[in-house]
Amino acid sequence: MNTSMLVQGFFSRGRALFWALYHVLAAVGLLALMFLLMQVGEGLIQPAMGEGRFEVFGQIRYDEQALRARDAENTRHRALATFLSKRYRVAQAATEQLVGVAFDVGQQVGLDPLLLLAVMAVESRFNPIAESEFGAKGLMQIIPKYHVEQLRAMGGGEHSVLDPHVNVTLGARILKDYIRRTGSLESGLQWYAGALSDTSSEYAQRVIAEQQRLRQAIVRPGTERSSPV
Repeated sequence: MNTSMLVQGFFSRGRALFWALYHVLAAVGLLALMFLLMQVGEGLIQPAMGEGRFEVFGQIRYDEQALRARDAENTRHRALATFLSKRYRVAQAATEQLVGVAFDVGQQVGLDPLLLLAVMAVESRFNPIAESEFGAKGLMQIIPKYHVEQLRAMGGGEHSVLDPHVNVTLGARILKDYIRRTGSLESGLQWYAGALSDTSSEYAQRVIAEQQRLRQAIVRPGTERSSPV
């Protein structure tokens, strides 16, 4: 056998060994990939947070916390609605809607929803079409002729003051402005009632006392009484 034949045989065996090793490594790599995918599918391996992917079980815990928070909020709202329904002898469905309005507007304007509900209680006893002898109308007793521009900016005219959401929103904005100008909740409430000169602050004390009762109704649901203000 000459040298060229030896070299050719050596390279032939080398190629055969290379391809055999290549196929073995490919098979091992495929099996490893399949195993890794199975582990991810079973949740044993979780993607890293730092790589722009969410951690599966963490997301589930977040959803559960959100659901618990929503349930707790709904429980508070129902407790308030039940308290107000019994105390002011208003249909439960109506008080539930008004509680929802108060919380929506309170978040939007930046006032305690319980304060808004307390003002509604003192001003109108939750009658959305209440009207005073001075022309104040609705839940928070707004006098339309003094707030025509604000009502127009909210998409309506004087007639829209009887819309619960419009009435409470405008009333909340007015009250917040009075609180800001006077520098205190008590004085702001007195101004809202047109009784800023009343040194006894009777109106403000009534509203604040009602706000405290509503807070207690949330803390101890089921203890409400139907006595009038």
